Amino acid sequence: MSLVAISLLIMIVITNRYFAGKFGSMLLGKNFDPKIEGYEPTVDVVIPMYNEGKGIQGTMLSMLSQNYPAEKLSVTVVDDCSTDDSLFWARKAAALHPERANVIKNKVNVGKRIGIAHAVRRSKAEIIVSVDSDVVVHPDAVRHLVARFVSDDIAAVGGRVNVSNPNENWLTKMQTIKYHFGYGFLKSLERVFRTVMCLSGCLTAYRRSVLLELEPILENRNLLGVPIKYGEDRFLTRQIVKAGYRTVLTMEANCWTIAPATLPKYFSQQLRWRRSNFIDYMAGVTHVWKLNPFVALHYCALFALQFTYPVVVLSHILAGTFWPLASFHIVVLLFLGVLYRWQVRALPEEQKVSPWSFAAMGVVMPVTYLVLNALALWTLDSGSWETRGHVAPVRVAEAEAEGELSSV
Repeated sequence: MSLVAISLLIMIVITNRYFAGKFGSMLLGKNFDPKIEGYEPTVDVVIPMYNEGKGIQGTMLSMLSQNYPAEKLSVTVVDDCSTDDSLFWARKAAALHPERANVIKNKVNVGKRIGIAHAVRRSKAEIIVSVDSDVVVHPDAVRHLVARFVSDDIAAVGGRVNVSNPNENWLTKMQTIKYHFGYGFLKSLERVFRTVMCLSGCLTAYRRSVLLELEPILENRNLLGVPIKYGEDRFLTRQIVKAGYRTVLTMEANCWTIAPATLPKYFSQQLRWRRSNFIDYMAGVTHVWKLNPFVALHYCALFALQFTYPVVVLSHILAGTFWPLASFHIVVLLFLGVLYRWQVRALPEEQKVSPWSFAAMGVVMPVTYLVLNALALWTLDSGSWETRGHVAPVRVAEAEAEGELSSV
């Protein structure tokens, strides 16, 4: 690919991510994030859990303390054969609200997707809110999520994910700014057209009827016959969009997750995400052309960038000009760091980081794109969660029939 073509591709991505979405949101005004005041459907919060320890208690209590009618909100924890004391802490939290909290313990490890599907089948609620087991959720989050189901074609509403350990070290500081732009800018164009292509499992609300409708597709996820577990949030969101439904994201529903504080954990996370990117970008090409042209162009440009950016990095390394490239990145990132600091100026000091923290991305980003993208392509058929020793998933119907899923 010529330098001109690569430059054009990068310009399209930057324009869509940082300018087009913001411009569209300004044009829409109040219609950018419409909501229904007073809408209170029944809600079941589903929390898949594996070796979360005492942390699950904080997640459960943050959901059971939501500013939402208690009789309309319940919490279901699905323990996927944890080997630590997670089940003890989950049961302890559930005992505080026995009428609204339930703990399901799988007899064998079946994976996140199957565990959630089991809970969805058992539920009678209109809305399922998926929350990761290391997340703490703002008291008003559920109310903000359900208020965004303003029409029948909206099937999923995601919330904003923040970092709960921003000042632990240089790596969590870098990710704090990365998350800020990831939600504040990078998804803006997709939000304009209510076609957000990846809603995080940290905090997303779904119409239960749509999850049941798509269950056969979700159960059969595999690559060349190999069941895969990574990137399930992106896969589920894309299937919802493919089925003709709308997906939206609101910045008013907030949660906080623990960012990886070591490079091995960070790289493991990024490897899973890159595998997911490749698989779902490739699969999405078959139907993305049916979406709004701006969204389709943005989607294809991001897909192409997964291949071209590592080539650019490698060419600079071979030419001996990597550090000038990294220096250019750092200058841009420092500018974004200053912009971040201005936008979060009203936050308490302990919740924000130094603008210089983002400079580390100038080296981390080129290296991860070059190394992890290649490794992700080489291991696309992996059935592993990387950080979790899960066995290959089984179908929820088969697991239920064999008594592998049970309530305790």
